[in-house]
Amino acid sequence: MSEKKKLFIKTYGCQMNVYDSERMGETLGAEGYVTTEKVEEADMILLNTCHIREKAAEKIYSELGRFRPLKDAKPDLKIGVAGCVAQAEGAEIIARQPMVDLVVGPQSYHRLPELEKKARAGEKALDTDFPEEDKFDHLKARPKAKRGPTAFLTVQEGCDKFCAFCVVPYTRGAEVSRPASRVMGEAHDLVERGVREITLLGQNVNAYNGHEAGLAGLIRDLAAIDGLERIRFTTSHPNDMDDALIAAHGEVEKLMPYLHLPVQSGSDRILKAMNRKHTAEQYIRLIERIRDARPDLLLSGDFIVGFPGETDQDFEDTLGLIETVGYGQAYSFKYSSRPGTPAAEKPEVAEDLKDSRLQRLQALLRDQQRAAQDAMVGRKVKVLLEKSGRLEGQMVGKSEYLHAVHMQAEGLSRGDIAEVRVVSSNSNSLTGEICAD
Repeated sequence: MSEKKKLFIKTYGCQMNVYDSERMGETLGAEGYVTTEKVEEADMILLNTCHIREKAAEKIYSELGRFRPLKDAKPDLKIGVAGCVAQAEGAEIIARQPMVDLVVGPQSYHRLPELEKKARAGEKALDTDFPEEDKFDHLKARPKAKRGPTAFLTVQEGCDKFCAFCVVPYTRGAEVSRPASRVMGEAHDLVERGVREITLLGQNVNAYNGHEAGLAGLIRDLAAIDGLERIRFTTSHPNDMDDALIAAHGEVEKLMPYLHLPVQSGSDRILKAMNRKHTAEQYIRLIERIRDARPDLLLSGDFIVGFPGETDQDFEDTLGLIETVGYGQAYSFKYSSRPGTPAAEKPEVAEDLKDSRLQRLQALLRDQQRAAQDAMVGRKVKVLLEKSGRLEGQMVGKSEYLHAVHMQAEGLSRGDIAEVRVVSSNSNSLTGEICAD
């Protein structure tokens, strides 16, 4: 029997890329590859890229340059670039880094076996099409190996919102939803392999329409799966948060009380320039409705500081929205232009002003995050145990609110759900004790 080839995958960016990397590994696994965490062992290196962060493409070229000694030492080593930078840059990647053997976009990775064979034959392999066929129909069946207690599951891809700052509609394409029957089949398979919590993924996951009752209908069907104890979803757009989904937060016990709902700015003027198609007031009223349905909801959000044209008052409006809403978690970034997007054509805010605004905004968000954690002290939470801690007998898991919780957990195992009383709040986690009663 021939020796297995080794595949090293490095994943950048969002949870959807984590899911895609898993599927790429499985697809090439069917072609004789096994994954390795040691890049120097690899027969193929695959970078699954993200185009959201600043200078994303340049960072990938820099990373590729570091692989030159490996390629020189092992001429048969194949190097591939996948994901959104691959989609955006296309053949330019091979032109700038000739040692790259294959480039594949996020909608075409089901064709990896063909591309790998082409690369092995000494040809350059490129596929950044938006194919008519559904890639999920062509991916190999997932292996039946036991896996950890949590899993990502992509249900929707692409975006039709065309926010002025975002490249996703150009790199991931139009909104497409997977049929509910396929999602349910994959979910059942994951649960059979030991998964107890599933996070549903999509660029605009709450725009999901593969179920006749939308995302709420899919969640209710998933909640009926025996052995699946927790359901989450990310990332959402405020305009797709419908009445049924709001109701599900109050009615579906397995849907966790954590919601990531980006707003980006608290200024109506900037929201309009961003093409968000909602106002700050509409967002605040929406949060009120969701919290009416689920009062203990922990809210997460995204914020962009220094969008072109942002004035001091616009920034103060954003701080005001944050103070009004109250976030238990948030992600914030300085605006950086993306070629081809409408905002890239506008004059940028001075970099030092972006820096100072970001520092103020992040300080406020940190205070809110810490307050939310401190408020958990004394409360009972249910923790899904995920891994061993640093101390003997210690385990770490996530509460319903996605807080990391450390505890002594003798007699318990990975995948168990323990009722825990929170005894202290740390910088980025909680400490708890198993409830005896």
